[in-house]
Amino acid sequence: MALFSKKSEVKNEETSLPKVKAASISSRSLSHVIKAPRITEKATFSADKNVYVFDIDTKATKHDVRLAVKELYKVSPLKITVTKIPSKTAVIRGKLGVKKAGKKAYVYLDKKDKIEIV
Repeated sequence: MALFSKKSEVKNEETSLPKVKAASISSRSLSHVIKAPRITEKATFSADKNVYVFDIDTKATKHDVRLAVKELYKVSPLKITVTKIPSKTAVIRGKLGVKKAGKKAYVYLDKKDKIEIV
């Protein structure tokens, strides 16, 4: 009696097909990609240079952000940079807590384009 037997490999026609990547956010509407504009001192100064900062969904990609900016603000970005925001520990009213992680996107626009953030 053999403990380890050799089984013949059977190839299915379905397994030989190339795998297709699943769309990250395209199944949902693009209004969920951009959560809110990020209002900080650094972001305010960069808006003078036509760079706008947005908090985005953690599963969003640069392509998703580009499509969402085109749809929501009717401008086409020149460049988009996406960075992760790490979670941080914080002490609030004497109790230890955690600020949750996220993602932000820097959207670079042409000099003639402008986004009004109220």
